Amino acid sequence: MVIRKKLYENIEKNERVNRWYLNVRARSPISADIWRRGLGMYCRVNNTTPEGILDMARDGTLRDNFQDFVIKMMAEGRKGAYLAKVKQILHSWLKFNDVNYKIRINIANERINETTMDERVPTKEELSRILRMGTLRSRVSISLMAFSGLRPEVLGNYEGTDGLTLGDIEDLDPESLAFAKVPVKINVRNGLSKTRLRYFTFLGPEGCKYLKDYLDARKASGEVLTEKSALLGPDPSNMQTYHGFLRTQLIGREIRNAIRGTDMDMRPYVLRAYFATALDIAESKGLISHPWRQYLMGHKGDIEAVYSTNKRLLPETIEEMRAAYVRASKYFETEEHGIKEEDVAKITSNTMRETAIMILETAYGMKLSDKERDELMGLEINELQDRLKEIFRDKKAEILNNGNKHKTIPERDLESYLNKGWELVQIYPRGDKAVVKLPS
Repeated sequence: MVIRKKLYENIEKNERVNRWYLNVRARSPISADIWRRGLGMYCRVNNTTPEGILDMARDGTLRDNFQDFVIKMMAEGRKGAYLAKVKQILHSWLKFNDVNYKIRINIANERINETTMDERVPTKEELSRILRMGTLRSRVSISLMAFSGLRPEVLGNYEGTDGLTLGDIEDLDPESLAFAKVPVKINVRNGLSKTRLRYFTFLGPEGCKYLKDYLDARKASGEVLTEKSALLGPDPSNMQTYHGFLRTQLIGREIRNAIRGTDMDMRPYVLRAYFATALDIAESKGLISHPWRQYLMGHKGDIEAVYSTNKRLLPETIEEMRAAYVRASKYFETEEHGIKEEDVAKITSNTMRETAIMILETAYGMKLSDKERDELMGLEINELQDRLKEIFRDKKAEILNNGNKHKTIPERDLESYLNKGWELVQIYPRGDKAVVKLPS
């Protein structure tokens, strides 16, 4: 143990290694720590140094050295996927030092994660038990993974310096703790996204209930909640949370404790797989499209490309995605009754209303008042269509004739106006002018 500790200290003091470490860390702090330890482990097992690895690559002996390492490690029970990761670390170290060398050694089962290949996702009933065993805070973490598909690193990063805030919950008012819409829209910022591209997902009624209970408890304890407040509040007495956010490791530990309380043996990350499996089922039944399924999981795909290029999706597209999420929620929410069909219909019809209003405002460069919007949103679809026709006609009159429905024009222009849809009211007796009006 003393020898290993001394070796790691030497690795950390190595200036060239530190430059490589900082380069990796710029993309992923957790990978940087793991990769530096991996480089040190390889040096210890092979009785070499980071510079020695470079020398072996230059003289062509690194391949044999790595092959001997693989044989030894497999004899000790190491898995192929683990050894493949070591090869990736060595390639990164070589590339950083401008050494063009590929370790062309095959590793048995290098693409198979033997530790998790037989792992199954929990059933609805099992997830319900896990939630009941959780604390107020861990229930929120569990919900965000199982009902929204979020990675634990999104909730709180490796070092506890960033994570989701209340301001990232677009439909939540931090002061009143009221939800403007359910499912709520959760925005994942670039710095929290694994792909480094922002995206969003949703959280339905069951998850919102757990979130509300947790935030109510924090507010009751005297905490002042703002948009900048961490969604998962840190423990003031815990030095590991002094940056203001829970570290990924602590989030995982809380979830793991809840799982173990049910006598089940699962990794916390299986909750994200639970959400993915539910979306797969929903997709197979035509309830959600494949691009939207990819997007809600934070994967790269067609819709992600559009979102990152155009900066934002159209409001009606977001609402259609919200409705698709609602339709799929019966496959992942654990509450007995789930979301009713009429709730889905309500969301869908609201989407139609909002789309129609948006088209009206865009077409005429206008902005309806809150009172006008509320009036339109409260109408039945048939009534809405009739009312929109009236508004279209009135706004067209305002634009074409400064708000007047009648207009006096030279007689020579009459044919042109009639062709545009205006109606003739009368022609002046002298025949040099005419009065036209917009169609009723």
